[in-house]
Amino acid sequence: MVYAFNEESAFRQELSLLVLLVPIAFFLPVSHLEKAILISALILVLVVELLNSSVEAAIDRISFEHHDLSKRAKDFGSAAVMLALLIAALLWLTVCIPIVFNL
Repeated sequence: MVYAFNEESAFRQELSLLVLLVPIAFFLPVSHLEKAILISALILVLVVELLNSSVEAAIDRISFEHHDLSKRAKDFGSAAVMLALLIAALLWLTVCIPIVFNL
């Protein structure tokens, strides 16, 4: 994880998001299960980002030449990160909107 922090700006951004939102999750007036789900969603983003970085590193290790399959693998990894971010956003919005609007 130290290498990912030092070398991957996306990982640092997502880790910053986790550092910012975890304390907020602890202070939200929700159940322990909801807090665990909110924090787990953020951790899921980091896990998927690490897997994406692994795929990219392996592909770059094999060859820097442009190849359609390499591009596809990198695009799929990026799409997986985007989906993990969407899941996290959906969960946070689902929990926070009723609190903000007193629903």
